[in-house]
Amino acid sequence: MIIRHEIELDIEAIAAVTKAAFANHPISNQTEHFIINALRTAGVLAVSLVAEVGGEVVGHIAFSPVTISHGSRNWYGLGPVSVLPAFQRRGIGTALVHKGLALLKARGAQGVILVGDPHFYERFGFRSPPELSHEGVPPENLLALSFGPNTPQGVVQFHPAFAATE
Repeated sequence: MIIRHEIELDIEAIAAVTKAAFANHPISNQTEHFIINALRTAGVLAVSLVAEVGGEVVGHIAFSPVTISHGSRNWYGLGPVSVLPAFQRRGIGTALVHKGLALLKARGAQGVILVGDPHFYERFGFRSPPELSHEGVPPENLLALSFGPNTPQGVVQFHPAFAATE
């Protein structure tokens, strides 16, 4: 497996991987591929990585800036992360998360926030801090990983691209 930054030739493959990964996901509206394209179009994909196996893109992860009402800066949102169903449970998603977190940390990011399954993301150090909230998200599903000693406080806002539906 190779993990690398996306290139323009990957865009269609990323959309296909994302559609397939979320096709039967119980809490998905199947708009994740639209979100990635909207983030890309807005120029806010801070990190966009693909996982390649045998020359085929089988996974993708996106990171984009978030805002926090208390004013904390240099925080990023993780998501979506996608792996083709036939390649799931082989460590590809885990490898994408590790690589993306390492890249952001090396760039001086303060931390990463996501909406997701705590059972999956706790292995990376993500926790559900009571100081953070996001409208419409259960507190246990809003997770943060601080790269420093402080966790921000306030309301988290992901980029407006997360509302994309086409």
